[in-house]
Amino acid sequence: MINQEDTMSIDRLVMAFAGVMILVSVALTQLHHANWMWFTVFIGLNLFQAAFTGFCPAAKVFKKLGAKAGAVFC
Repeated sequence: MINQEDTMSIDRLVMAFAGVMILVSVALTQLHHANWMWFTVFIGLNLFQAAFTGFCPAAKVFKKLGAKAGAVFC
């Protein structure tokens, strides 16, 4: 059985998701087409604006899926 303390918070889920998306976009840039780098730019801009506004679409999705709130996205 999974403990509540063992589950990842929304904050950690957002960081993990962003990291995976960046790695995927870099791989697509190398393996498919250089224009996939714009996806990496979009992810970076979204992380930057979320740091100041607190609005993150991924955090909203994780919250609707039942993830517990962390220190940032509560």
